[in-house]
Order: sequence, then C-alpha cells, then structure tokens
Amino acid sequence: MVKGPVLIEREAPAEVGPDTAPPVPDLAPLPEGRAMQTMAALAARPRSRLGRFFWATATALVGFMASVATWRFVENLLTSHPLLGWIAAALTGLFVLAALLVGLREWSGYARLARLDRVHKAALAAAGSGDMTAAGRVVDGLLGLYAAREDTAWGRARIAERRGDVFDADALLHLAETELMTPLDKAARTEIEGAARQVATVTAFVPLALADVAAALTMNLRMIRRIAEIYGGRAGTLGSWRLLRTVLTHLVATGAVAVGDDLIHSVAGGGLLSKLSRRFGEGVVNGALTARVGVAAIEVCRPLPFAVLQKPRVTNLVSRALAGLFGSGGSDADERKT
Repeated sequence: MVKGPVLIEREAPAEVGPDTAPPVPDLAPLPEGRAMQTMAALAARPRSRLGRFFWATATALVGFMASVATWRFVENLLTSHPLLGWIAAALTGLFVLAALLVGLREWSGYARLARLDRVHKAALAAAGSGDMTAAGRVVDGLLGLYAAREDTAWGRARIAERRGDVFDADALLHLAETELMTPLDKAARTEIEGAARQVATVTAFVPLALADVAAALTMNLRMIRRIAEIYGGRAGTLGSWRLLRTVLTHLVATGAVAVGDDLIHSVAGGGLLSKLSRRFGEGVVNGALTARVGVAAIEVCRPLPFAVLQKPRVTNLVSRALAGLFGSGGSDADERKT
C-alpha cells in the first residue's frame, strides 16, 4: 500500500491563439438581386378588371373634359380676338394631328409584334408537320420582313442561292435560321450585355434608395425595346410596356426571377464581391438577372425558335458584360459557346 499523497500528472492545456481558433461562421446571406426582383414584381403585378375599368373611365372623363375646355377656349377667343382664336385653332389642330400620328405609330408597333408572333407560330407548325409548303411560306415571310435590312442582305442572298437545293421543311427552316438569325442574335446579345453592365454599375455605385429599382426598370424596358427592333418588331411606347409585362410575367410565373442553376457562377462571384462590398455583390446578381430577362425577350421576339443555333447562356453573357467591371472577365471558351 502506497502511503502519502498521489501525484497525477495532467497534460498541459493547448495554447489557444488566433491560429488555432475555429473560423467565424459566415452568416451574411448571398446577394439576391433585390432591385431586379422588386422591378419584376412591380412590372408583372396582375391588374384587376376593376382597376382597368377605373383607369379607362378616368382617362375618358379627363379627355372629354379637356376637349370641351379646349373647344370653349378656342370659341371664346375667336369671338373676342379672331386672330388669336385662329392661332389657337391651328395649334389645336396640330396637336390632334400629332396625337393621331402617335396612335398610328403605336398601332403599327402592335402590328409588327403580332406579325413576329404569327411567323413564330407558323414556323413551329411547319417544323412539327414537316410541310414543305408551309415552311416555304415562313421563309417568304421572313424575307419580306427583312427585305429592307442591310444586316440581313448577305443571308437573304445565301437563301436565294441555296433554296433550290433544299427539299425538306426542317432543312429549309434551319437554313433560314442560320443565314438570317445569326447577325440578329449577335446584335441582341450585345444589347443584353450592355444592359446587364449598366444595371450592375448603377446598383454597385449608386447608394440612393429605389434608384437601382428605377434604373433596372428603365434599362430593362429599353433593352427589350431594342431587342424587338432588332428582330423587326419596332415596338412603340405602349408596345414596349406590353413586351416588358409579357416577359416578366412569364419569368415570375416560372420562378425564373430568382437565383437558379444558370446563375450559380454569377452568384458565386457576387458572394465573393459582397465580402468587400454588399453593393458590388448585388450589382453582379442584378446584372445576371437582367441578362436572364434579355434571353427571355429574345425568345419572345425571335421569329424563329432555336433549332440549329444555340440559345444564349446567361452565365456567358454576364461574364462578358462584367469583364473588367468588378475585376473579372469572360474567357475565350465562354465566347465560343455563345
């Protein structure tokens, strides 16, 4: 038996320091592109029948009151001061003429957009049925649509040269897509990249409240209008708003105005930039969502569905659009893919 105290040796505690401390968990959420999501929610918000009825009647009432007031003003001026009255009558007539011309332009814009939609549906039907006659009518419609376009002159000449050697509906539609849509798709991608760059820049460098939402709405509206013009739509002011609502309603309904698989690369970049600045991260994601809206606008406005040519990819568009803006750029491989 051991007498006396028993000594039990204990291991020395590990020395705790900054190098051995566990890492601090990153609780900051990834940027979500709030400006674009807010813009999409506002623009794609469904309008009730009661609201449309209210605004229609309010517009009619205000227009009627303004017309009566203008008539009485001109009539009284003709009675008291005939010369000034005739000047007022002439100015009123010019205003009415300008209003009619604006209305005619808007109607023409709607007609052009409807024509693109008809060609698109006819192309789908011809491709599904394999009808060579229907495919020929689609190609004839495209040639008439782009007859005055210099950027499609080479493609139209190529179609005229090779059309006699094609005896299959799909091959004829593929020929038309390759020769006519290639320069138009390139111009549309350029517009998307420019809009994505502008939205990202405004989001990153303008800290004013709601300024990024207003900028995103304005730039996306202009981008969609330019894409429609590239494919032959020539949308007016009301037509542009209709296109914007159509595109964003589709994206909101399908849940595409959110971070998805095609935005993983962009969100990763935005997450890295958000370590330095939250606004930079939001800028990257807002630019990516703008590119997604642009791709949807191409699908809406393009008269031929994508069959031979590859549909633009959001990640590649964003990588080129933001090249050098936040210290990252697109690769040559990305450029070849699109």
